[in-house]
Amino acid sequence: MVSLFCAGFCWPIWANEIIPKVNDKTTQSPEKIVLIVGDSLSAEYGLTRGTGWVQLMSDQAVKEAVKVRMVNASISGDTSSGGLSRLPQLLKVHKPHLLIVELGGNDALRGLSMQMTQQNLSAMANQGKKASAKVMVIGMQIPPNYGANYAQQISQAYQTVSKETGAELNNQFLKGIADEADPLRWFQSDRIHPNEGAQSTMMKNIWPQLKKMLADVK
Repeated sequence: MVSLFCAGFCWPIWANEIIPKVNDKTTQSPEKIVLIVGDSLSAEYGLTRGTGWVQLMSDQAVKEAVKVRMVNASISGDTSSGGLSRLPQLLKVHKPHLLIVELGGNDALRGLSMQMTQQNLSAMANQGKKASAKVMVIGMQIPPNYGANYAQQISQAYQTVSKETGAELNNQFLKGIADEADPLRWFQSDRIHPNEGAQSTMMKNIWPQLKKMLADVK
């Protein structure tokens, strides 16, 4: 469900650090860092800056007095191989308490081997855990024209990553968006990327699970 292209393809080690809005209630506990490594679904592709689900989740954390800093290292067009190559430096620089991996959609759209994607995602999850971060892996979906068999391979790959690495799996990311009776209601004109109206639902599909994981961070 993501774009296949990225103009000026590159792998920077910097990331968009989202500074939470001021709320005195959030100053009573140590700040926790969440690193998001994803593709266009997390990089605000085609959206006004500051309207994507990652920013909305940072805002939600402030509302609920959860002291957290989101570091968004997502790049439109990224693949699991690209994310894996960038991750070591990102972990070193940002030292996250929790890592969210939102990758694999571009692998699927390009027809890449799901075995390779699974290996890359597992490696990322293991690197995150080795760096003492809790890990969430977001399962990706593909358009139905790719066939039920390939869709099943993709679903199984994410389940295997979670089972073998202990990473938490989120399969709800696009629930209420891609499965709508009129799914185009929630997508941009390219029929691939969720529009601004869908971002709140995407955030709500992630936040409860993330909040619970953050509560378990020592």
